[in-house]
Amino acid sequence: MTALRVERLAKSYRGFMAVKNVSFSLEAGEMLALIGPNGAGKTTCFNMINGQIAPTSGEIHIFERRADGLGPRAIGRLGVGRTFQVAATFASMSLVENVQTALLARHGELWPSLRSAVRRRRDEALAILALVGMADDADRLTAEIAYGDVKRLDLAMALASEPRLLLMDEPAAGMSPSERRGLMALTERLARERGIGVLFTEHDMDVVFGHADRLLVLNRGQLIADGKPEDVRARQDVRDIYLGAGSLEGGSR
Repeated sequence: MTALRVERLAKSYRGFMAVKNVSFSLEAGEMLALIGPNGAGKTTCFNMINGQIAPTSGEIHIFERRADGLGPRAIGRLGVGRTFQVAATFASMSLVENVQTALLARHGELWPSLRSAVRRRRDEALAILALVGMADDADRLTAEIAYGDVKRLDLAMALASEPRLLLMDEPAAGMSPSERRGLMALTERLARERGIGVLFTEHDMDVVFGHADRLLVLNRGQLIADGKPEDVRARQDVRDIYLGAGSLEGGSR
């Protein structure tokens, strides 16, 4: 099943084309990396798909439903989850309360006080924390845990929406090498087991080549490569963009 299909997507700012007629697709259960040098248009493309900014032209289809121009909430209702480069968690709340909050938002259960809210959907939240290996820390304050664990909590909150498409903006940013490997291995396992299509942006080539099934390479707003990691890495134009082979010698699958 096709989770995401983008056709001729473009974004212009006062005549400057940040994204130029980008087209690609993402299948359920597939890990797809969107890479490119700084200023390539990755964030703009990502934010159009997520509904944070509207495209100038082109089409976005999520599970064959037209989605370009919809806002983030409407995109979320189509089965899309999102994690952030800077984790969007509540430091003053416990881990389980963070996930409960995400569950309540998903179900439209708004409560006037946290005291009422934290009694609801706790068992569901604990089950989600168990998925990411954090059930034993459920009642710890988020402010007390390591940053790598905060990123895992961010993933747990995204999973609370039961996504069929997961958008991850630099998921490994700020993490140690071992934390990066652990988070991406977990994400890949969940994608395979649950048939979740995953689109992620990332600068760390070890993460990209270690976990992506396919790579998209943007440069100056244009899609210049779409293929298997080993094929993309071998292309001279891609190697030139990354200033030689060294920065592309990420881990093999």
